[in-house]
Amino acid sequence: MEYPIALREWAVAVKALEAGKQIIVLRKGGIAEETKEFRLESPSFFLFPSYEHQREHLIKPGASPSVAETVAAFERDPDSVVISSYAEVVDDIEVTDGETLRKLEPFHLWTENYAEERLKWKKTKPLHVLLLRVYVLDRPVAIPNDERYGGCKSWLNLAEPLSAQGARPALGDEAFGKELQSVRQALAGGL
Repeated sequence: MEYPIALREWAVAVKALEAGKQIIVLRKGGIAEETKEFRLESPSFFLFPSYEHQREHLIKPGASPSVAETVAAFERDPDSVVISSYAEVVDDIEVTDGETLRKLEPFHLWTENYAEERLKWKKTKPLHVLLLRVYVLDRPVAIPNDERYGGCKSWLNLAEPLSAQGARPALGDEAFGKELQSVRQALAGGL
């Protein structure tokens, strides 16, 4: 039996991805990464919501759901983590300058200051902007939240078998195509 891989991401960002409010994540790698930098380990993965580093002041005003909402949901049952989505990477864009990063500002929920901070951390390494096609699981799965999933690392090998069978796209084909085109046009220089 195959045990799947998951990408750890802020719970508030996972909810935005599942709601079709954004299709990108910004990755630099966690401090516990073996390679000390982010590396795309799989073209498809489950999204593992994390709560440790997300803060309201790092999210744009009006981002929904709020950090407080995601934390409250976790605090009701801290012994488990609910996996409710799966993603496929459409593109992995390496960003090395603030100007390019600012072009992506309309497409994510993080504040401009936080995004810039992520870019500057580990200055010699690029910021990876993953363009994702996200699928919401038919039935979310609660898995035990234990120490094997702790630490500041991007990738987790889940100890429980999961299936994305029957998952529905967070955005339909047309809406996803438009959002993807908008991101690519912004990167090319025009909105």
